[in-house]
Amino acid sequence: MDLDDQANVNRLAEESEGEMIVILGQPDPNSTALFAETVTRGDPTWAGPLAGVPLGLPVYHVLEPEIKESMDPELYQEHVGLMELSADVDEIIKWVKYYREGGE
Repeated sequence: MDLDDQANVNRLAEESEGEMIVILGQPDPNSTALFAETVTRGDPTWAGPLAGVPLGLPVYHVLEPEIKESMDPELYQEHVGLMELSADVDEIIKWVKYYREGGE
């Protein structure tokens, strides 16, 4: 998540007064974990606007069943289907849930 994205997430979180969720779409577990940590606990690299800013936002991944079920099946298949076939879905979901549930 680059610095501009961090600033935008921070601004949107402030404007929504905590009434937002983050849906990630990274194709690998490492970047998913980093982004999930950033929007929940703050930027772990201490390089961006969210350094030391624990937003505590609920975070999900587009590959999680509850997100998939809420989408139009044709659009999901068109935009996410290939990633679902090639990504380590279980590992991605594990990290998103870890941070969503408090990372303990």
